[in-house]
Amino acid sequence: MKNAMLATMLLAATAAQAQDVPKIDPQRLSQDVKVLASDEFEGRGPNSAGEEKTVDFIAKQFAAAGLKPGGDLVKGKRSWFQEVPLGRFEIQGPVVLTAHHGKDNLPFAQGEQIAVRAAMNGAKRVDFDKVPLVFVGYGVTAPERKWSDFKGVDLKGKLAVVLINDPDFETGAGEFGGKAMTYYGRWTYKYEEMARQGAVGTLIVHETAPASYGWPTVKNSNTNVMYDIVRKDPKKSHAPMEAWIQRDVAADLFKRAGLDFEAAKKQAQTRDFKPVELKGVSLSAHYAVDAQVIKSKNVVGLREGSAAPQETVIYSGHWDHLGVGLPDAKGDKIYNGAIDNGTGIAALIELARAYGKAPAPKRSVVFLAVTAEEKGLLGSEYYAANPLYPLATTAGMINMDALSPYGPARNFTISGSAKLDLLDALVAKFKQHNVSFTPDPHTEAGYFFRSDHFPMAKRGVPAFSIGSGEDWEDGGMAAGKAANQAYTANSYHQPSDEWDAKWPFTGMARDLGVLYSVGRDLAESKAWPNWAGDSEFRTIRDQSAAKRKK
Repeated sequence: MKNAMLATMLLAATAAQAQDVPKIDPQRLSQDVKVLASDEFEGRGPNSAGEEKTVDFIAKQFAAAGLKPGGDLVKGKRSWFQEVPLGRFEIQGPVVLTAHHGKDNLPFAQGEQIAVRAAMNGAKRVDFDKVPLVFVGYGVTAPERKWSDFKGVDLKGKLAVVLINDPDFETGAGEFGGKAMTYYGRWTYKYEEMARQGAVGTLIVHETAPASYGWPTVKNSNTNVMYDIVRKDPKKSHAPMEAWIQRDVAADLFKRAGLDFEAAKKQAQTRDFKPVELKGVSLSAHYAVDAQVIKSKNVVGLREGSAAPQETVIYSGHWDHLGVGLPDAKGDKIYNGAIDNGTGIAALIELARAYGKAPAPKRSVVFLAVTAEEKGLLGSEYYAANPLYPLATTAGMINMDALSPYGPARNFTISGSAKLDLLDALVAKFKQHNVSFTPDPHTEAGYFFRSDHFPMAKRGVPAFSIGSGEDWEDGGMAAGKAANQAYTANSYHQPSDEWDAKWPFTGMARDLGVLYSVGRDLAESKAWPNWAGDSEFRTIRDQSAAKRKK
């Protein structure tokens, strides 16, 4: 990287007035997660009684830590909150879904064969009969890769059947970075592109490996209340119907149309792929949608800088989870979200306490607890589009999402494979604790696009989401991987993501000490981290360079 010495600069920037690394209390982390993930907080759904309890709790903890309110200006004074207007969309009454083939009418149950999201295009109802299905491969339009999956097709009046992830996922090599997911592989891109193509709707075929999670996660994430940022013309971003369909159900529809699903998928992995209509197969859908605009809240605390208060360093995490939803096999309907992301908010609060006890840094430090991450990074997207503190003079963001509540690991990671100076500084600091950096082992899952650093990153701000390591001091890689796999399979986006009294939180406490040091060094320095020279985010960051002091 051009600025390869930046990590050393940060580490040396405050040698003369180095701050002691604060003691991070594992038991206090555990207690905060216990509170946030309690049934009393009702799964922390936006626009609910659980939200009010959650944002009030966070604001009170920030105040007790010694922070100042850092949110919206209200009568000339900062409040603790940034109001986030959101479109709220909820299916009302029954969902009637029927596939048709010849004389066969195949009823689909919501959440079982198919998971339909509430329409977010502003319509009060979704009503269509026997709309034809067209397979559009991975649904990608990428001119820079000379790739189009829509050759010669007009999707108006049709439903698009699309694969999840990128064309390279199964082969591991090609135009889209091999196993590593690009933004073209994300479900958010698929929905947006089908809307641009004029489709009646999108059916994303679910397969566990390329999606990186099982059907229960799809079901639980898509059959409850949906949210979106408020758009001037939502039809440009959302087709009337957005849904996922089980792989075996989709394969049956292909077979009825005289097609082989696996052969069609293999063809879709090539540049020569052309859309294929599922001849004789159609779908009908009928359901009502309640659409309204609500206001949620980001919670914002500020440790004001002593010398350059207009320059900022941000720590962030999302406070929301899935709220109350469909019951699991035990009848539990509260999606408590202990790990995702009670851990990140507990970490944010504990870092606020550490900064509150220490002398004021030279730059201001912002503690940002965002809403609606689970609905598509909406709280962080709103902040990035409406920043309370200029992005040009935001030195960097450290985001915390779903941290490990277990013991220390010998390594750490970040979401995705981005290269940035801020990561160099983090690697150097962790090395002082004999902790090594392991590149994201699951770049195919597209985690870089799934956490709240991304809205800031795509606007040029150096940002990353920290990931807990899998090489545990107690049990090694085998124990760490087993715990992560068990969580993904059994608890991720499920009611069973609950606080456990046996969690020691000692690993998180160690890691937070490092995150404090990295953020503190940056807040005490005059350094401006950047992205790697070949990063897609480098140009936009460079364009704002004149607004930063040298």
